[in-house]
Amino acid sequence: MSAPEHRTTRLFIIDDNVLFREGMAEICDREPDLSVVGRAASGLDAVAQVRRSRPDVVLLSSRTPCHDTEEVVAQLTAGPGEPRLVILATHETVQTARTFLSMGAWAYISKNSTREELLTVVRTVGRGSDRAVLSVPRGVLEQLARPVASPLSSRELEVIELVAAGLSNAQIASRLYISEGTVKRHLSNTYLKLDVRSRTAAVNKAAVMGLLLGNVA
Repeated sequence: MSAPEHRTTRLFIIDDNVLFREGMAEICDREPDLSVVGRAASGLDAVAQVRRSRPDVVLLSSRTPCHDTEEVVAQLTAGPGEPRLVILATHETVQTARTFLSMGAWAYISKNSTREELLTVVRTVGRGSDRAVLSVPRGVLEQLARPVASPLSSRELEVIELVAAGLSNAQIASRLYISEGTVKRHLSNTYLKLDVRSRTAAVNKAAVMGLLLGNVA
């Protein structure tokens, strides 16, 4: 009987700190079941490289500007066959954890994690576990479990739920019996309150905060 085949998990590392990036690569390459197939400093510049090298898992630093990291996550979770993303958090916060996990990241791990914690997360994600993996301070986990108070008005919540359902501004205006200009005003207020700049980002942020209840008829 032949020996069981041991599958190697292919990794791509994105971090703008060369020492951290190379150190991560060295740690992972020492493991017989892990192989680093690429590395890059900039998230957006790395998207094409990631797709060419076809890794199983991408380790992506949140150290780059937040909007840059979010855009990379959005691009690399856009369709089937994309790699699984592990966010390497420099400053662990509840909001960033919620944001990246809701956007499709498979894991959120502190850069202060131990070597053993890192390898455990990478292997868990590489196996395709359907559970989100968190390796962060207990305080962050406790806050993630707490309900979030809505910063949006009831009408703004109605509008963003309809945006999430795929309705256009004109369709939302018709549904709620308000003008299209009023819809745009509610969306502008929502962008300001949620600190986002687009419809997609607003929906993602609202979902992360648990605001989309799906209760609009």
